[in-house]
Amino acid sequence: MLVEATGLGVVIGVLLGALGGGGGVLVVPALVYVLGQSGQDATTSSIIIVGLTAGAGAVQRLRAGELDWRMSLVFGALGIPGAYLGTRLNHLVSQHVLMLAFAGVTLVAALAMFAGNREDREGGRDGEGDAAGGPGGDPAGDVRTSGSSGGGTTLLVAAPPAERRAPRRVVKIVACALGIGFITGFLGVGGGFLVVPALVIALAMPMELAVGASLMIITLNSVSSLAARIGDTHFDWHIVVPFTLAAIMASVAGKRIADRFSGETLMRAFSVLLVLVAGLVAAQSLGAF
Repeated sequence: MLVEATGLGVVIGVLLGALGGGGGVLVVPALVYVLGQSGQDATTSSIIIVGLTAGAGAVQRLRAGELDWRMSLVFGALGIPGAYLGTRLNHLVSQHVLMLAFAGVTLVAALAMFAGNREDREGGRDGEGDAAGGPGGDPAGDVRTSGSSGGGTTLLVAAPPAERRAPRRVVKIVACALGIGFITGFLGVGGGFLVVPALVIALAMPMELAVGASLMIITLNSVSSLAARIGDTHFDWHIVVPFTLAAIMASVAGKRIADRFSGETLMRAFSVLLVLVAGLVAAQSLGAF
C-alpha cells in the first residue's frame, strides 16, 4: 500500500506542477479503484493531498512571478460558500452517483478546453483587426455616423469595450468561483481541472498565469472544504501522508516540465487527460450497477 500510494503521489505531483490541475482528477479514482477507499473517504483524502500539493506549487509560482495572487484570493474567497454546500451534499449521495457525477463534470471540462483552444487558434488567424477595439483599431470602441436635422453629421461613439464588459466579467468571476467551490466540496478534486478552463476561457487569462492562480485557488477551496468535513469523516493517514509527500516533491519536476512547453500544448495535454479519466471512471461506475 505504501509503494502504491507513493507512486501515485509522484504522478499527481507532476501533473499539478505542470498543469495547475488534473491531480484531483486522478487522485479520486486512484484512491477508489487502486487503494480501495470508499467514494466519500477518497474525496476527503483527495482534498488533503491536492490542497497541500497545490499550496507548494503556488509558492513556486509566486516566487517565479507567475501568480496573480489578488485574483486568486478573490476567486478563492467567493468559492467558500459553494465548497460548504458541496461538502454537505457529498454525504447524501451514494458512491456510484458520486463517481458518475465526477466523470460527467470531467468530460464537460475537457470539451470546454477543446473548444476554447480551437477558438483561440481561429481568433489568431481572423481577429487581428479587433485587437485594438474595432476593425479600425479605435480603442474607444465602435464609431458610427448618422445624419442630423441640420444636415451635418453626428458622431456616435459606443461605450469602450472594457466598460461594457466589466459587469459581465464580475458575473463570470462570481459564477465560476461558486460553481468550482461547490465541485471541490462535492467531488473532492480541488477544482483545478475546472479552474484552468474558467480562467483561460471565461476570464481570458494567459495559460501561464492561469496555472499559478489555479494552484492558489485549489489550496483555498481545499481548506474550506476540509473545514466543513472535520468531525464527521475518517482520515487514512497511512495513505494520505506518503501520497502527499511524494506529490509535493514531484510537483517541482512538473513545474520544470511546464517551462519547456507552450500554453497551447499544455491545454491539449490537459484536455486529452480529462477525456481519458472521464471514460475510465464512467465505465467503472456503470459496470458496478
